[in-house]
Amino acid sequence: MIHKNLTTGIFILTIFLLSCSVEKKTETLGESVPAQPNIIFILADDLGYGDLGVFFQNQREKDNNPSQPWHKTPNLDKMASEGVYMTQHYCSAPVCAPSRASLLSGLHQGHANVRDNQFDKAIADNYTVGNVLQKAGYETVAVGKWGLQGDTVQINKGADWVAHPLKRGFDDYFGYMRHRDGHEHYPKEGIYRDAKEVYKNHEDISADLDKCYTMDLWTAYAKKWIVDHSQSKSEKPFFMYLAFDTPHAVIELPTQAYPEAKGLNGGLQWTGEKGHMINTASGEPDSWTHPDYVNAVYDHDNDPKTEEIPWPDTYKRYATSVRRIDDAVGDINQLLIDLGVDSNTLVVFTSDNGPSRESYLPEGYVENTPEFFDSFGPFDGIKRDVWEGGIRVPTIAKWPVKFTNHKEVTTPGMFSDWMATFCDAAGFAAPAKSDGVSLLPAMSGTGNQKESTVYVEYFVNSKTPAYEDFDESHRGRTRKQMQMVYMNNLLGVRYDVQSTNDDFEIYDVVKDPKEINNLAAGPDMENLQAEMKQRVLQLRRPNESAPRPYDGELIPSVVKENTVAGVEWKSFQDESPWIPQVDNLYPSSVGMAEQLSASLLGKDDNLLYCQTFIKIPEDGEYTFSLTAEGTALMRIHDAMVIDADYGYEADSERRGTILLKEGLHPIKVYYKKGNANDPHFNLKWSGPSFDIVPLSSKDFYR
Repeated sequence: MIHKNLTTGIFILTIFLLSCSVEKKTETLGESVPAQPNIIFILADDLGYGDLGVFFQNQREKDNNPSQPWHKTPNLDKMASEGVYMTQHYCSAPVCAPSRASLLSGLHQGHANVRDNQFDKAIADNYTVGNVLQKAGYETVAVGKWGLQGDTVQINKGADWVAHPLKRGFDDYFGYMRHRDGHEHYPKEGIYRDAKEVYKNHEDISADLDKCYTMDLWTAYAKKWIVDHSQSKSEKPFFMYLAFDTPHAVIELPTQAYPEAKGLNGGLQWTGEKGHMINTASGEPDSWTHPDYVNAVYDHDNDPKTEEIPWPDTYKRYATSVRRIDDAVGDINQLLIDLGVDSNTLVVFTSDNGPSRESYLPEGYVENTPEFFDSFGPFDGIKRDVWEGGIRVPTIAKWPVKFTNHKEVTTPGMFSDWMATFCDAAGFAAPAKSDGVSLLPAMSGTGNQKESTVYVEYFVNSKTPAYEDFDESHRGRTRKQMQMVYMNNLLGVRYDVQSTNDDFEIYDVVKDPKEINNLAAGPDMENLQAEMKQRVLQLRRPNESAPRPYDGELIPSVVKENTVAGVEWKSFQDESPWIPQVDNLYPSSVGMAEQLSASLLGKDDNLLYCQTFIKIPEDGEYTFSLTAEGTALMRIHDAMVIDADYGYEADSERRGTILLKEGLHPIKVYYKKGNANDPHFNLKWSGPSFDIVPLSSKDFYR
């Protein structure tokens, strides 16, 4: 028998709690503050955790050791003092393309379609931060480096790409489309003078960009766009993805000092004049060094008796490049103040991965190595490592109307959480397709912070550099297949993974940030080791373009006692333009049932969420088939098996194949009703010893 509704008392209590929640939100925001903030996400390229003053460089200055030079980021330090700075935030991959793909898609690297070193691969045509915020009522713009565009198709005006930003949720785009173009910071006069193309939507305007240093160019355009939006009297909030291409690759210098003052009437400005597009497009390209570093010296041999020598020019360049980013962030924050929109604008600053030793500099310059400033901070590892130095990134967030406690946030989180965070800020539940959780509770200091899924997988055929600052156990370490997972406040990491049976090294990275004391052999670690090996199979899906040695492993079942047949379900009235995460939604009704069915929906409800355990009769490969009148999703454990939400055509079949061990496996099914008068969805499966049949009541346990 199906029990469809809660008791009347529980139902009334639910409605009462919901109404209290709505009243509290309105009261908190106040009538004068819009419910939806503007959002600006600023992403640096290859900037290390240790490159920011508040995270590391200020301590070097305080220590005042002449053999350990330092550089400064005063504007970012100020932003941190006015907002929050996140000291255990992770990028999703230790190199730019997969890291940015996870950021934009809200998927960790066990689900994202761009993995490993797949530069210029098209990001999947699915939910992105851009199109989700568009649907939430935002105007959206992407500025700077993209690198996720896919194959080129020539059209009449310039070039179009299958995953152009305009096709992935952005109303406007200005920047470098291709990954390799981002290695050069002067489109016309740079060291590498082969064609570099800067696109305004579909038009290549690089011919007009004389003497335009891209750091300045992206910032000037971003400011212009924000001003235009403000003057347009648009009632819509805006989302800006501002992706710098520095200090990555060619460490080129600006043409001149950062323009005086900042904000609306100062700092960088867009002129729009061909050949002089921005107000720093004059002077000599690659010529200006910040005065703090022109005459900088250091104790190169750690011997106070010998004379200190000048910094190598490479590091004067690097420090100047980082300082330019710092000035740009200060410029944008001042603009928001000048326009009177700073109080309800959420600004986030971070980097796409750890620091790099790549320089791409002309002959005669010393290689840029992160050792000089210890750009990796108090950690070991650099770009392309899953040691902390390769994936822990400096992250600062400012939202004056919400973040009033100005604090360090130590809660672990990662790039795949930003979609859920921005949805939360905009007043929506994130798509159930996404892997992240909102970080607002940790940043605002209010509410309960859900645990983030902190997970990385990555392959590169190289080794960790043998820097003296690194522990001997990490120097020259073969990378190849790598994996990192965070569980029970401990971090597991594997290098050169050969099989699913390889042990994780286990570290308490709060007490042991350099990951020296491997706890794996210690007492009470045997169970955690087994849980980590199971967890990394249960949260991901294989991708043929990025094969892993554990792709063919059967996903472990779980042990549950005292189970009975049936399904737990919740029914909602939901206005989201996608299938939403339901953790923070209030159900209209809940109950237990024998079977999955659209008939469980309440009369006025349109969203059904079912969770239960599916009993797998024997080890092997199982294929699930789903059709729905509306849209639907299915996860087993946390692995996405069927996605029939974004772009789904009603009543078409979607399939997913997964390897499962005998026993019980948690399953989640979401169904959202379409416009039809006949709501329905059908779920079938086949296994090693049976052809495709409908799932029945005997298959589910709770």
